[in-house]
Amino acid sequence: MRKALLVTVLSVVAAFGIDPAAREVKTVYLLRMGNGLDQYLASELSKQGVFTVTTDAQKADALLTDSLGEPFERKYLELYPPPEPEKKKDDDKKDEKKDGMIGVGARAGSSTIGRGKGTIFLVERKSRNLLWSMTRQPKHSGTKEMVNHARKIVAALKKELSGK
Repeated sequence: MRKALLVTVLSVVAAFGIDPAAREVKTVYLLRMGNGLDQYLASELSKQGVFTVTTDAQKADALLTDSLGEPFERKYLELYPPPEPEKKKDDDKKDEKKDGMIGVGARAGSSTIGRGKGTIFLVERKSRNLLWSMTRQPKHSGTKEMVNHARKIVAALKKELSGK
C-alpha cells in the first residue's frame, strides 16, 4: 500500500513539475552564468529547438539564470527598469524634506536561493514567477563536460515541457 501511494505521489509531482506557463514561453534571454554555462545552454537550446534564444532582453518571454535573490533582482531592474512616475509639484517639496535615508522599503537581508552551485532557473519575465528549475552539478568546467552538462539540462527541460 505504501509503495502504491509513493508511486502515485511521485507521478503527480512529476506531472506538475513544471509550471504550465512555461509551455507558453517561446523566447528566452540568458543571464551570464558561471563557467560560461549560458553560452553552452544557448547553443543547446537552439540545436534542440526548445526555445528561441534572443540577445535582446526586451524580446524575451523568460530569463534563464543560475542565481536568484539580490543579484538576480539587480540585473532584472537593469534590464527592465520600472517606468518613472510622473512628478508633481508637491513631490519636489517632499524630496527636499527627505532625511537622507536611501533604500527605505528595500528588502532587508539576503536570499540564499540560487547560492548553491548547479541550479538553473527559468523565470517568467513579466511576473518574475519561477517556472522551472533543475539542479545538476557539472563534474568539472572543461569544455566537453560543460557541453554535456548543457545538453542534459536542455534535454530535461524539453522532456518536462513536452509532458513526457
